[in-house]
Formats: sequence, structure tokens, C-alpha cells
Amino acid sequence: MVQKAKILLVDDRPENLLALEAILSALDQTLVRASSGEEALKALLTDDFAVILLDVQMPGMDGFETAAHIKRRERTRDIPIIFLTAINHGPHHTFRGYAAGAVDYISKPFDPWVLRAKVSVFVELYMKNCQLREQAALLRLQMENGQGAARPAVGEPPETAGLLAELSARLAAVEEQAEALSKQLDETADAAAVATAAHLERKLNGLRRALDALEPGTGSNVPPVASQS
Repeated sequence: MVQKAKILLVDDRPENLLALEAILSALDQTLVRASSGEEALKALLTDDFAVILLDVQMPGMDGFETAAHIKRRERTRDIPIIFLTAINHGPHHTFRGYAAGAVDYISKPFDPWVLRAKVSVFVELYMKNCQLREQAALLRLQMENGQGAARPAVGEPPETAGLLAELSARLAAVEEQAEALSKQLDETADAAAVATAAHLERKLNGLRRALDALEPGTGSNVPPVASQS
């Protein structure tokens, strides 16, 4: 069963959090509230999030400072951050948002449909990455248990061949979904999302090469080294 992605909503005003929940409820994901930067950082210690919607103007630790802490942590540095602000100080203010690590910067009041569409892209990318990690874990387990049996001298053990076929089918399904997502992103032309999708595609290609090397009659007996990207 595929678990729902978690979306972190950070705003010091309860009415703003309520509005965000109303807009994003149609995505049917898990929405987590944080009323301050400190509370957001605490939530990020234990849970994984697909995307963070972060208010800029907050008392105490503002959005820029919160984002800086998020980007300094290895666990959270790659989580997409969308800044939300009711104040527009022009290009310099926007540039500061991107410099702090935001993938997008949206001024209030914003179009609910546009915000929902942007968030849905990052949720979908997150889910694809989760599927990829599952495939990689299965492949790693098979390689560790096989210890070279993936290239036996006589024939392929039925259980190994069955597992390889299952892994290949699952990976093919993820590849098909990733290809469809890439075509969708070509139309939206969001630079950050396109870059994330490209990273996902490289990981998929590396996993496919590793899986192909385990098939009878191809590659060597030495398991391939995972691609670095």
C-alpha cells in the first residue's frame, strides 16, 4: 500500500493554515501544521516531507532563517521549499527567497489552483523517488543474498529468475510513470521540478543498468557499482 506524502505548512496565523489546508485537501495527502520556524524544524527531525510551504513573515525566526536551517541539515536540505508572503518588496526580496533555497516564491493572495498544481508536482516527484528507493532496496537484497548466484554456471535458479522478473516489471512501471511525468513537466517548464525529474531519471537509468547486469548472458559476475549523481 502506497503511503501518503506529508506536506509541511508553516505559518504563525491559524487562519492562513486553515486556508492552506482547504486548498490542498483535494490532493489527499497528509498535511502537517507548524505555527513557527522552531516548530517546523522540530517536525523535520522525525518526519520526511515531500514539500514545505513556508511563510516569510513570522515573529521570532522568520521564513528566511528557517529555510537556512533546513538547508544546512543533511536530512532536509533537498526538501523543496515554497515561500509564501503577503509582502512584496520587489525583485531583491524575491531574490533573497531563492538565495535561501526556495524552489518558488508566491505572493499572497495567490491563485488556489496554481498553488495546488505546483505542490502536486513535488508530491508526485516525491512518490516516484519513494518507489525508486523501494526498487533499489529489493535489488540490493537480491544481490546480497545471491552473492554471485545471479550468474550461475548452469542455468538460472527459478526463484532468482522470478525475483529478477518481478524487479524488472516493477522498475518498468516506475520508468513509465517517470516518463509521463517528464512530459508533463516539459509543458509546465518549472526549472526546479525539471531538475528534480532529471535526477530521478538518472537514478532510474542506473538501477536499470544494474538490473540488466544480473540478467543471464549479460555483464559480469561482479555486481555493478551504483551510479553517482
